[in-house]
Amino acid sequence: MWFFSDVDSAIPMKAIYYTEFKGPIELKQVDDPVPDQNGVVVKVSASGLCRSDWHGWMGHDADITLPHVPGHELVGTIVEIGKDVHRFEIGDRITVPFVCGCGYCPQCATGNQQVCDHQSQPGFTHWGSFAEYVAIDYADTNLVRLPDTITDVTAASLGCRFITSYRAVVDQGQVLKDQWVAIHGCGGVGLSAIMIAKAYGAKVIGIDIHEESLQLAKKIGAHYTILSRKPEELVKEIHAISSGGVHLSIDALGSTQTCINSVRSLRKRGKHIQVGLMSGNHSQTNLPMDLVLARELEIIGSHGMQAHRYPEMLDLIEQGRLKPELLVERTISLEDIITELPAMGEFRNTGILVVDRF
Repeated sequence: MWFFSDVDSAIPMKAIYYTEFKGPIELKQVDDPVPDQNGVVVKVSASGLCRSDWHGWMGHDADITLPHVPGHELVGTIVEIGKDVHRFEIGDRITVPFVCGCGYCPQCATGNQQVCDHQSQPGFTHWGSFAEYVAIDYADTNLVRLPDTITDVTAASLGCRFITSYRAVVDQGQVLKDQWVAIHGCGGVGLSAIMIAKAYGAKVIGIDIHEESLQLAKKIGAHYTILSRKPEELVKEIHAISSGGVHLSIDALGSTQTCINSVRSLRKRGKHIQVGLMSGNHSQTNLPMDLVLARELEIIGSHGMQAHRYPEMLDLIEQGRLKPELLVERTISLEDIITELPAMGEFRNTGILVVDRF
């Protein structure tokens, strides 16, 4: 395999590592990655910690082969490059969608790399970015150059949460000015969706079980917030606020109850977007299909975002219309992942944690 390198790999890299699901997490030295002929190796400068990493550690993702290095919300600089990479060079500062396309399958041919038939996901299908270096395949299809004006921490916060929310609100939801939007769950995904919907002129209702999360939701643009309560009361309040139901409702958490609440929140011909990962007992949720039929509702999934859709979003960030940096609660070290990753299942954080010290 031929590749070009700008790194001395004599010393093994540091990485977060586990050998069993729900098992001990450690920081250890492992072999450096090597790029495929169509891929690159990136020196990681920042990487977001996401609840999807927790799902992986719990064993909810069938793509993970043990032992494993997690991490998928990354920004960094290319230090090695395969011979078949033509659009990028060593030294380029990049980020990447958490779902990477192959560039050749029927989905990629229609621009839908986010559902590629042969998709790869750093931190899931192969070792990820909770490490000093990470390999990315099919670089010409998946890498995104970053403007100098966007910091490493801000770029890492885009990760899977912000870009997934952007696609959910803008592409899948096709939100319009003055429409009513309900966001069920004000974690990283939900807060991102609130900010994006507000930037597009929608009237946003944020729903959560934690008052601290709702306070942040108000800060970043929610017009109304609701401390979650009995489902019947919640749905009635949403319908009252929005004069008959919302146009667009997003389950940003991923549970049976939030999914059903989201569908019931809709006005006639409204859209439910499922963004939150439905795992375990929640994966086979029984929806109120009587309402779906009678009200002509749309049920839509949203899974990541393609690299070619980033420029529009990055322009809005540079213009100051989107401020994902407001969602960053704090930065942490690589070693902090040992305790912070298991805690993701407890919903302790109101914002995004980003590793920026390796």
